[in-house]
Amino acid sequence: MSRLFWFGLGAAAGLFAAKKASEVTKQATPAGIGANVGEGLRELAGAIGSFGAEVRAGMAEREQELQDTVERQTGFTPGRRAPRANGKH
Repeated sequence: MSRLFWFGLGAAAGLFAAKKASEVTKQATPAGIGANVGEGLRELAGAIGSFGAEVRAGMAEREQELQDTVERQTGFTPGRRAPRANGKH
């Protein structure tokens, strides 16, 4: 019985090692390397897009804070145009 156990364990370890070796050799091929690079670039593009969105949101929030401060201190509402002398904008 113990021989059968060790034989089964050895066979399972051999299959596992063969599968891992196959995955590693596939990643080392030009197609595998290209897929890894492509996936990395997609992740980088997503991260850059998220960063840009966060920066824009922060800029909008800060701009609103500054407008509120200017309005509170001067009574002038930024963004509105003052009427010209002839009444036209």
